[in-house]
Amino acid sequence: MPVGVRLMQKVSSTRTFAKVAPHFIPAMDRAVHRLTRGKVLLSARMLPGVVLTAKGARSGQPRVTPLACMPEPGGTWLLIGSNFGRDGHPAWTANLLKHPDAEVSWRGETIPVRAEPLAGEERAEAWRAVLGFWPPYATYQARIDREIRLFRLTRR
Repeated sequence: MPVGVRLMQKVSSTRTFAKVAPHFIPAMDRAVHRLTRGKVLLSARMLPGVVLTAKGARSGQPRVTPLACMPEPGGTWLLIGSNFGRDGHPAWTANLLKHPDAEVSWRGETIPVRAEPLAGEERAEAWRAVLGFWPPYATYQARIDREIRLFRLTRR
């Protein structure tokens, strides 16, 4: 594993990162994504990422959220509701629970998707894959009492 990746995994596992990152990473990603017309997501230089557009759970208005993802063979994606290891589920997970039909921007292409929350053995299998993909998710889970929500996105 390259030194840069190990360093980023170590940094992203810290409580300081969990406090600071949610305030600048999404804003930076949204701006760069908009300026490059959907072709670049800065955070995707370390982890693959999508820009999720889903209806707000309460408002019904479109909510745009840049997210790290784990692409799966066959063209699906796993989304991990880690919230950087902070208390409380991220808002986008409530949006998908209420309105599972959404869109993602993936490598400059807008793709309609359906989100399925994972549970039971299907979630356990996906969680093992996620931890192999980005081990800091284990640190996030150990820090909090809630179970991190996992969603599989499939093309509609």
